[in-house]
Amino acid sequence: MHAADMSDIEAKGLRFRHPSLAGDQPAGLRLSNRGSLDMIAGDALVRQAIHLLLTTRRGERVMRPDFGCELDRLLFLPNDPTTAGLAIHYVGQAIQRWEPRIEILDLDAFPDPRDATRLEISLEYRVAASGTEDALNVSMSLAGEVE
Repeated sequence: MHAADMSDIEAKGLRFRHPSLAGDQPAGLRLSNRGSLDMIAGDALVRQAIHLLLTTRRGERVMRPDFGCELDRLLFLPNDPTTAGLAIHYVGQAIQRWEPRIEILDLDAFPDPRDATRLEISLEYRVAASGTEDALNVSMSLAGEVE
């Protein structure tokens, strides 16, 4: 296949419901109405990939131990500007290495005003292929798990 023909092919991936986003539905791979594994493409695939990247600890994937984000290194640290700065650094570093399909427009981290143990991470990005701008928020308990 020629390079010109490759641009017409849209990347697809398996739809995966992350446990922190599952709500009342079961987490994991999704089935389509036809009973096959449900697929995802386009901007939704990029959004899912970013969320999975930020919620995967480095070393968690056996065949790709460097994949992931080091947000887990922030556990049990004080919820202060230094910790927020480290979160911004870790997220930016992970995206720069693993997600070339996006451009970061804004990246911020700040304490949750309702819960002193939670750190909120806000990412605004542009998908390079479509030009679509989107935002993703990750809430992290400094006393527990990334959500």
